[in-house]
Amino acid sequence: MIKVGFIGLGAMGSAMAATLARAGVAVRGFDISASCRDKASGNGVTVVPGAKDAIEGADVVVTMLPAGKEVLEVWTELLPRASRETLFVDCSTIDIESARKMHEAAHSLGLRSLEAPVSGGVAGAAAGALTFMCGGETAAFEAAGPVLEKMGRKALHCGGPGLGQAAKLCNNMILGATMIVTCEAFVLGEKLGLSHRALFDAVSSSSGQSWSMTSYCPAPGLTPSSPANNEYRPGFTAALMLKDLRLAQRAAASAGASAPLGAMAERLYEAYAASDGGGADFSGIIKMIRGES
Repeated sequence: MIKVGFIGLGAMGSAMAATLARAGVAVRGFDISASCRDKASGNGVTVVPGAKDAIEGADVVVTMLPAGKEVLEVWTELLPRASRETLFVDCSTIDIESARKMHEAAHSLGLRSLEAPVSGGVAGAAAGALTFMCGGETAAFEAAGPVLEKMGRKALHCGGPGLGQAAKLCNNMILGATMIVTCEAFVLGEKLGLSHRALFDAVSSSSGQSWSMTSYCPAPGLTPSSPANNEYRPGFTAALMLKDLRLAQRAAASAGASAPLGAMAERLYEAYAASDGGGADFSGIIKMIRGES
């Protein structure tokens, strides 16, 4: 039986750890939040008192944390305590610089490491349907396969250290901007007298089609998994989208790249979060565009 130490049992981490447990993986988990620990314990995860306890006897250590600072702090604490055979996998979405530093820290101790940020949100995590965008050495990517395949449908090796995060940030910059223009189209359609259904049917079978339209439609009643059907309760919060757009702009600046639409998406999500939309699903920005918040 594969043994996994899981650090970070928030909304995403808890769902991922529970999916591993259902698949027959022995999961020892830890989070600094008591409520997160309690939720994970009820979903088949063996909750332990501390992060160091979670990695005891682990074949793979998975971290799912808010930002690069936390990832580096946790890895710095745990790497020296781990067996030389342990594989460390970070599934957080963090800045590229921190991702490369965590790889360097693992490499300096002779340990294998992989970054594997995810796409699919909480619903994808609960269904074991995530996509992992991986960066690191090929051997580490291959070694992580048996664990990643239990949590997702696809794992992609995007290249060396930092390049999994690069793929994730590019993806979410596209997603953020696409969702905004999809919301703008629905609001424009409303003002022109076009029904949501008519617009959806036209665009979903035409050149304007996108994932934001056909899988995560910001108008209710058109796609089954859309948070719009449930008052924009989050699958992926606007605050997290804003975080990723900021990381994308930081990456663009460091690379000398121009991303003006990504920058505009960042400003719009910043305004939405400031209007108390940060805890809602990112597709809920349609309410701000409509003038409701």
